[in-house]
Amino acid sequence: MTARMSQSHIRARRERGFTLLEVMFSAVVMTIGLVSLLAVMAIAMASTQTSEQLAISKRLANEALESILTARETANVQWSQIANGSCAVGATCGIFLSGAQAINLPGVDGIVGTSDDAAAGPQVLEQPGPTGVYAGTCPPDNCISLTNYTRTIAITPYLVAGVPVANLNSVTITVTYLNPQLKVPQSYVLQSLISQYR
Repeated sequence: MTARMSQSHIRARRERGFTLLEVMFSAVVMTIGLVSLLAVMAIAMASTQTSEQLAISKRLANEALESILTARETANVQWSQIANGSCAVGATCGIFLSGAQAINLPGVDGIVGTSDDAAAGPQVLEQPGPTGVYAGTCPPDNCISLTNYTRTIAITPYLVAGVPVANLNSVTITVTYLNPQLKVPQSYVLQSLISQYR
């Protein structure tokens, strides 16, 4: 009889299930896990936004450097004009504006960062729309305003031991933008050397 009672007692104990305390504890552990997962997703989304802005700033800096190199290669400007100043194309001083400038389309001269760019209007980054093909208008294409960005082009003589090297300039292009997540300005700097010789 005692063997039957102990077997039924063991069977009843097995079929009893979870206590309320065990269920509450597992719910708390599960909630903590899900909240942690949401936090990781939020960080991933912020990183994606930041990497897109960094890619845009790299593109804008490369665009300016390519414009300077193209001006030299095509002889649109004299070597003495590949410097900072506020002269028009064809004058004898530097044509590239000093200080941070809004991102505008190239002006009549086709060179980025010169005094005629403001008249051409602001530049907009156009990406393909839902079809994956450029339509040439916004919408259906996705257009990103570049008002959050500024570009500084600094062209100085290249120095070796404090002495300028003839026919060699240092080009520093800085693109600055405001990071919307951190609410702080961030910069991308591109440095290169440019020679008078093609």
